[in-house]
Amino acid sequence: MKKVTLALALLAAASALPARAQQQGIHQQSTQYEAPTDPLVVQKLDKWRDQKFGLILHWGIYAIPGIIESWTICSEDWIERDSTVAYEDYKKHYWDYSKQFNPTKFNPEQWASVAKKAGMRYLVFTTKHHDGFNMFDTKESDFKISSGPFKDNPRADVAKYVFDAFRKEGFMIGAYFSKPDWHSQDFWWSKYATPNRNVNYDIKKYPWRWKKYQDFTYNQIGELMHNYGSMDILWLDGGWVRPKETVNDEVRSWGAPIPEFSQDVNMPRIAAMARQAQPGLLMVDRTVHGPYENYQTPEQKVPDRPLANPWESCLTLANNWGFVPNDVYKSPTKIVHTLVEVVAKGGSLLLGVGPKPDGTLDQEAVTRLAAIGKWLDVNGAAIYGTRATARFQDGTTYFTQGKTGTRYAIACLPESQPAPATVAWTGNVPKKGSAVKLLQTGKTVKWTSDGDKVTVMLPAALSKTAGAYPALAFAFAAR
Repeated sequence: MKKVTLALALLAAASALPARAQQQGIHQQSTQYEAPTDPLVVQKLDKWRDQKFGLILHWGIYAIPGIIESWTICSEDWIERDSTVAYEDYKKHYWDYSKQFNPTKFNPEQWASVAKKAGMRYLVFTTKHHDGFNMFDTKESDFKISSGPFKDNPRADVAKYVFDAFRKEGFMIGAYFSKPDWHSQDFWWSKYATPNRNVNYDIKKYPWRWKKYQDFTYNQIGELMHNYGSMDILWLDGGWVRPKETVNDEVRSWGAPIPEFSQDVNMPRIAAMARQAQPGLLMVDRTVHGPYENYQTPEQKVPDRPLANPWESCLTLANNWGFVPNDVYKSPTKIVHTLVEVVAKGGSLLLGVGPKPDGTLDQEAVTRLAAIGKWLDVNGAAIYGTRATARFQDGTTYFTQGKTGTRYAIACLPESQPAPATVAWTGNVPKKGSAVKLLQTGKTVKWTSDGDKVTVMLPAALSKTAGAYPALAFAFAAR
């Protein structure tokens, strides 16, 4: 009966947490930026900015009960749990999911194929989330996929096969890694209670224990950098684990508890090692301003205005990062509109999908990703390799510019409605007498201008199927 109660409590947490987690557990957008100076990093950053659309896969033991990733074991007042279940019992039950995690249908080639057909071009895979469960064959911990029921599977070193599959499809490869590790005795020491997301002992009082944690983190990242092939991105989560001197009013505004000691994992040491193994590696130490946040990562939001610095919006395809049964998915049209807005503002979109506990992708996610890819197959020229323009938006029409100077206008259409007879926008006027090409058909369309207002006439055939076109993109030479 106790196990049943605990399982129900975890499932109840799944329905209670996500909306709050969007506010309390997310990483806010950085407001400071320090551009990299290493020529190889600068070169790779420019390549990354060309990709525009990426996939982040959250997969771990939280997929088994189908709940929000990691956060249910964190003891903070915004997290809901069954009040009849003791906290320590809850944590033990959660961690014991490692004894059940046996994804016998694991097929990373299928994941990579789905992502490629969706038009995605870079990957970020969760090698370890805050709960400390490792999705790679680390030698630093036995709390890993390759020590449980899946250990005898020839693909037990899950991360290796995920990275290989996506690499073969031409993706840039990123490793997500959580700086906090709530399963480690050198982060959450069982000598003390675990009152919140931070280290639960005084680092000033026990510096030797924190040094062990620094070495543990360094060694694990070293394994990822040396044993898993070519890496493009090291994507570090858990921005509250940071040097004390980097805590400013922006960090305090998150509402998360801030300890009196520094939770410094020694990023200079980690970066030197990582870039020696992976020259030009992009480092994304999220929200920790300085040389190791090569691009910014606003989460579950799109900035109101273009950002001058490299950035990506991290958004979910459904409501949650990981797999949650009966989750509510965003429509392909909504994702296309978001991608268009993000790119027009100079950013990239990192879209989150959570594989199921058996190792497959939810069919609803596959279907929606395919629809997004269908649009990008035809309209990708207006997205990939583009940069923001001075005038990036006019109502629901957004503008981008290719590296050779071609201007694009992307008109976002209302969902489930036929295409209109005309599309109009103000600004970004084509050169007099030049052609305007509709990417959807590959043919030129008639257009007129009246001052700064441009009107293009659409083929009548476009209006026959309601909702067939999330957006229409036009290519032209701007005056």
